[in-house]
Amino acid sequence: MALSANLNVMLRAARKAGRALAKDFREVENLQVSMKGAGDFVSRADIAAEQIIKSELMNARPTYGWLGEEGGGEEGKDPTRRWIVDPLDGTTNFLHGLPHWAVSIALENKGQVVAGVIYDPTKDEAFFAEKGEGAWMNESRLRVSGRDKMIEALFATGLPFGGRADLPETLQDLARLMPTCAGVRRFGSAALDLAYVAAGRFDGFWERRLNAWDLAAGVIILREAGALVEPLREGGDILEDGEIICANEAIFDKFAKVIRDT
Repeated sequence: MALSANLNVMLRAARKAGRALAKDFREVENLQVSMKGAGDFVSRADIAAEQIIKSELMNARPTYGWLGEEGGGEEGKDPTRRWIVDPLDGTTNFLHGLPHWAVSIALENKGQVVAGVIYDPTKDEAFFAEKGEGAWMNESRLRVSGRDKMIEALFATGLPFGGRADLPETLQDLARLMPTCAGVRRFGSAALDLAYVAAGRFDGFWERRLNAWDLAAGVIILREAGALVEPLREGGDILEDGEIICANEAIFDKFAKVIRDT
Protein backbone atom coordinates (compact mmCIF):
# COMPACT_ATOMS: atom_id res chain seq x y z
CA MET A 1 0.00 0.00 0.00
CA ALA A 2 1.83 3.06 -1.32
CA LEU A 3 0.53 6.27 0.23
CA SER A 4 0.63 9.59 -1.61
CA ALA A 5 2.65 12.48 -0.21
CA ASN A 6 -0.58 14.28 0.79
CA LEU A 7 -1.96 11.27 2.64
CA ASN A 8 1.32 10.82 4.51
CA VAL A 9 1.18 14.47 5.60
CA MET A 10 -2.44 14.03 6.75
CA LEU A 11 -1.70 10.87 8.75
CA ARG A 12 1.33 12.48 10.39
CA ALA A 13 -0.71 15.55 11.38
CA ALA A 14 -3.59 13.42 12.73
CA ARG A 15 -1.26 11.26 14.82
CA LYS A 16 0.63 14.27 16.19
CA ALA A 17 -2.60 16.02 17.23
CA GLY A 18 -3.91 12.70 18.55
CA ARG A 19 -0.90 12.28 20.85
CA ALA A 20 -1.44 15.77 22.30
CA LEU A 21 -5.17 15.12 22.78
CA ALA A 22 -4.53 11.73 24.43
CA LYS A 23 -2.29 13.48 26.96
CA ASP A 24 -5.00 16.10 27.58
CA PHE A 25 -7.62 13.35 27.86
CA ARG A 26 -5.77 11.83 30.79
CA GLU A 27 -5.93 15.26 32.47
CA VAL A 28 -9.67 15.55 31.78
CA GLU A 29 -10.26 12.28 33.62
CA ASN A 30 -8.58 13.85 36.67
CA LEU A 31 -10.77 16.95 36.32
CA GLN A 32 -14.01 14.98 36.51
CA VAL A 33 -14.14 15.30 40.29
CA SER A 34 -14.56 19.06 39.95
CA MET A 35 -16.48 20.12 36.85
CA LYS A 36 -15.17 23.64 37.37
CA GLY A 37 -12.77 24.36 34.55
CA ALA A 38 -13.16 21.06 32.69
CA GLY A 39 -15.08 22.67 29.79
CA ASP A 40 -12.50 25.44 29.41
CA PHE A 41 -9.71 22.88 29.51
CA VAL A 42 -11.31 20.86 26.69
CA SER A 43 -11.85 24.01 24.60
CA ARG A 44 -8.15 24.81 24.95
CA ALA A 45 -7.22 21.21 24.04
CA ASP A 46 -9.44 21.43 20.94
CA ILE A 47 -7.87 24.71 19.79
CA ALA A 48 -4.33 23.45 20.50
CA ALA A 49 -5.00 20.30 18.44
CA GLU A 50 -6.24 22.39 15.51
CA GLN A 51 -3.10 24.54 15.70
CA ILE A 52 -0.90 21.41 15.59
CA ILE A 53 -2.77 20.12 12.53
CA LYS A 54 -2.75 23.50 10.79
CA SER A 55 0.96 23.95 11.37
CA GLU A 56 1.75 20.46 9.96
CA LEU A 57 -0.53 20.78 6.93
CA MET A 58 0.23 24.38 6.01
CA ASN A 59 3.98 23.88 6.37
CA ALA A 60 3.74 20.99 3.93
CA ARG A 61 1.22 22.66 1.56
CA PRO A 62 1.33 26.44 2.14
CA THR A 63 -0.84 27.30 -0.89
CA TYR A 64 -3.88 25.21 0.09
CA GLY A 65 -7.00 26.73 1.63
CA TRP A 66 -8.35 25.83 5.07
CA LEU A 67 -11.66 25.12 6.77
CA GLY A 68 -11.44 24.21 10.46
CA GLU A 69 -14.02 23.85 13.20
CA GLU A 70 -12.21 26.25 15.52
CA GLY A 71 -10.48 28.68 13.16
CA GLY A 72 -13.05 29.01 10.38
CA GLY A 73 -12.18 29.28 6.68
CA GLU A 74 -9.25 30.79 4.80
CA GLU A 75 -8.79 31.09 1.05
CA GLY A 76 -5.50 29.65 -0.19
CA LYS A 77 -3.30 30.85 -3.04
CA ASP A 78 -4.38 27.64 -4.76
CA PRO A 79 -8.19 28.10 -4.93
CA THR A 80 -8.78 24.50 -6.08
CA ARG A 81 -7.56 22.77 -2.91
CA ARG A 82 -8.40 23.07 0.77
CA TRP A 83 -8.03 21.13 4.00
CA ILE A 84 -11.23 20.44 5.98
CA VAL A 85 -10.42 19.68 9.62
CA ASP A 86 -12.20 18.72 12.82
CA PRO A 87 -9.47 18.50 15.48
CA LEU A 88 -11.74 16.81 18.04
CA ASP A 89 -14.93 15.09 16.92
CA GLY A 90 -16.73 13.79 19.99
CA THR A 91 -16.04 16.73 22.31
CA THR A 92 -18.79 15.79 24.76
CA ASN A 93 -17.36 12.27 25.11
CA PHE A 94 -13.90 13.77 25.65
CA LEU A 95 -15.25 16.14 28.31
CA HIS A 96 -16.93 13.27 30.17
CA GLY A 97 -13.88 11.00 30.09
CA LEU A 98 -15.40 8.61 27.51
CA PRO A 99 -12.66 7.18 25.26
CA HIS A 100 -14.52 7.57 21.95
CA TRP A 101 -13.46 10.62 19.93
CA ALA A 102 -11.35 11.29 16.86
CA VAL A 103 -9.32 13.66 14.73
CA SER A 104 -10.73 14.16 11.22
CA ILE A 105 -8.81 15.59 8.23
CA ALA A 106 -9.99 15.77 4.61
CA LEU A 107 -8.50 17.18 1.41
CA GLU A 108 -10.85 18.74 -1.10
CA ASN A 109 -9.87 19.33 -4.74
CA LYS A 110 -12.18 21.35 -7.00
CA GLY A 111 -15.14 20.78 -4.69
CA GLN A 112 -14.60 17.01 -4.38
CA VAL A 113 -13.11 15.29 -1.33
CA VAL A 114 -10.15 13.27 -2.63
CA ALA A 115 -8.52 12.04 0.60
CA GLY A 116 -9.55 11.56 4.22
CA VAL A 117 -8.16 10.47 7.59
CA ILE A 118 -10.11 9.71 10.78
CA TYR A 119 -7.81 8.87 13.68
CA ASP A 120 -8.96 7.43 17.02
CA PRO A 121 -6.00 7.90 19.41
CA THR A 122 -7.47 5.92 22.32
CA LYS A 123 -7.64 2.75 20.18
CA ASP A 124 -4.80 3.73 17.81
CA GLU A 125 -7.07 3.15 14.80
CA ALA A 126 -6.37 5.24 11.71
CA PHE A 127 -9.06 5.01 9.03
CA PHE A 128 -7.99 6.55 5.73
CA ALA A 129 -8.71 6.61 2.02
CA GLU A 130 -7.72 8.27 -1.20
CA LYS A 131 -9.84 8.49 -4.33
CA GLY A 132 -9.42 5.32 -6.38
CA GLU A 133 -7.05 3.68 -3.87
CA GLY A 134 -9.47 1.91 -1.52
CA ALA A 135 -10.03 2.45 2.21
CA TRP A 136 -7.86 1.21 5.06
CA MET A 137 -7.72 0.91 8.83
CA ASN A 138 -4.05 0.79 9.83
CA GLU A 139 -2.74 -2.12 7.68
CA SER A 140 -6.14 -3.69 6.90
CA ARG A 141 -8.28 -3.06 3.82
CA LEU A 142 -11.77 -1.82 4.72
CA ARG A 143 -15.00 -3.21 3.27
CA VAL A 144 -18.57 -2.43 4.22
CA SER A 145 -20.60 -5.28 5.71
CA GLY A 146 -22.38 -7.80 3.51
CA ARG A 147 -25.59 -7.93 5.56
CA ASP A 148 -28.69 -7.72 3.42
CA LYS A 149 -31.51 -8.23 5.94
CA MET A 150 -32.76 -5.18 7.83
CA ILE A 151 -33.60 -7.28 10.90
CA GLU A 152 -29.90 -8.26 11.19
CA ALA A 153 -28.57 -4.74 10.54
CA LEU A 154 -27.10 -2.37 13.12
CA PHE A 155 -27.39 1.37 12.46
CA ALA A 156 -25.92 4.52 13.99
CA THR A 157 -27.06 8.11 14.24
CA GLY A 158 -26.71 11.20 16.37
CA LEU A 159 -29.50 12.31 18.69
CA PRO A 160 -30.23 16.05 18.77
CA PHE A 161 -29.44 17.62 22.14
CA GLY A 162 -29.80 20.93 23.94
CA GLY A 163 -33.12 21.97 22.43
CA ARG A 164 -32.19 21.48 18.77
CA ALA A 165 -35.14 21.77 16.41
CA ASP A 166 -34.58 18.46 14.58
CA LEU A 167 -35.40 16.27 17.61
CA PRO A 168 -39.00 15.45 16.51
CA GLU A 169 -37.79 14.34 13.05
CA THR A 170 -35.13 12.08 14.56
CA LEU A 171 -37.60 10.54 17.01
CA GLN A 172 -39.92 9.79 14.08
CA ASP A 173 -36.98 8.19 12.22
CA LEU A 174 -36.28 5.97 15.23
CA ALA A 175 -39.95 5.00 15.61
CA ARG A 176 -39.97 3.77 11.99
CA LEU A 177 -36.51 2.19 11.98
CA MET A 178 -36.15 0.42 15.33
CA PRO A 179 -38.90 -2.19 14.79
CA THR A 180 -37.21 -3.23 11.52
CA CYS A 181 -33.56 -3.70 12.59
CA ALA A 182 -31.14 -5.27 15.10
CA GLY A 183 -30.43 -1.99 16.87
CA VAL A 184 -29.45 1.67 16.71
CA ARG A 185 -26.36 3.09 18.41
CA ARG A 186 -25.55 6.66 19.42
CA PHE A 187 -21.82 6.79 20.20
CA GLY A 188 -21.29 10.56 20.05
CA SER A 189 -18.78 10.94 17.19
CA ALA A 190 -20.15 11.26 13.66
CA ALA A 191 -16.67 10.82 12.15
CA LEU A 192 -16.20 7.46 13.89
CA ASP A 193 -19.77 6.41 13.00
CA LEU A 194 -18.90 6.91 9.32
CA ALA A 195 -15.59 5.08 9.73
CA TYR A 196 -17.41 2.20 11.44
CA VAL A 197 -19.86 1.85 8.53
CA ALA A 198 -16.83 1.68 6.21
CA ALA A 199 -15.32 -1.01 8.46
CA GLY A 200 -18.54 -3.09 8.52
CA ARG A 201 -19.05 -2.52 12.26
CA PHE A 202 -22.27 -0.63 11.50
CA ASP A 203 -24.43 -1.38 8.47
CA GLY A 204 -25.65 2.19 7.98
CA PHE A 205 -25.76 5.73 9.35
CA TRP A 206 -27.88 8.86 8.94
CA GLU A 207 -27.91 12.28 10.56
CA ARG A 208 -29.03 15.86 10.01
CA ARG A 209 -27.45 19.22 10.84
CA LEU A 210 -23.82 18.17 10.78
CA ASN A 211 -20.94 20.36 9.58
CA ALA A 212 -18.64 19.86 6.60
CA TRP A 213 -15.74 19.02 8.94
CA ASP A 214 -17.78 16.25 10.62
CA LEU A 215 -18.45 14.58 7.27
CA ALA A 216 -15.74 15.29 4.71
CA ALA A 217 -13.17 12.61 5.64
CA GLY A 218 -15.85 9.99 6.31
CA VAL A 219 -17.48 10.43 2.90
CA ILE A 220 -14.36 9.44 0.93
CA ILE A 221 -13.54 6.58 3.32
CA LEU A 222 -17.09 5.24 2.97
CA ARG A 223 -17.12 5.43 -0.82
CA GLU A 224 -13.72 3.76 -1.11
CA ALA A 225 -14.96 0.97 1.21
CA GLY A 226 -17.91 0.29 -1.09
CA ALA A 227 -20.70 2.16 0.73
CA LEU A 228 -23.50 4.04 -0.98
CA VAL A 229 -23.47 7.61 0.32
CA GLU A 230 -26.20 10.13 -0.48
CA PRO A 231 -27.66 13.38 0.83
CA LEU A 232 -30.58 12.67 3.15
CA ARG A 233 -32.86 14.71 0.89
CA GLU A 234 -32.45 13.59 -2.69
CA GLY A 235 -30.85 16.32 -4.79
CA GLY A 236 -29.18 17.91 -1.76
CA ASP A 237 -25.47 18.47 -1.09
CA ILE A 238 -23.93 16.46 1.75
CA LEU A 239 -21.24 18.91 2.85
CA GLU A 240 -23.28 22.07 2.31
CA ASP A 241 -26.51 20.78 3.87
CA GLY A 242 -24.83 18.71 6.60
CA GLU A 243 -27.21 15.79 5.99
CA ILE A 244 -26.19 12.25 5.08
CA ILE A 245 -27.42 8.70 4.71
CA CYS A 246 -25.08 5.81 3.97
CA ALA A 247 -25.11 2.02 4.06
CA ASN A 248 -23.79 -1.04 2.30
CA GLU A 249 -25.26 -1.49 -1.18
CA ALA A 250 -27.34 -4.54 -0.24
CA ILE A 251 -29.33 -2.70 2.40
CA PHE A 252 -29.22 0.92 1.26
CA ASP A 253 -32.56 1.11 -0.56
CA LYS A 254 -34.52 -0.57 2.27
CA PHE A 255 -32.82 1.63 4.88
CA ALA A 256 -33.29 4.85 2.87
CA LYS A 257 -36.96 4.04 2.30
CA VAL A 258 -37.53 3.82 6.07
CA ILE A 259 -35.59 6.98 6.92
CA ARG A 260 -36.94 9.05 4.03
CA ASP A 261 -40.42 7.65 4.73
CA THR A 262 -41.12 7.10 1.03
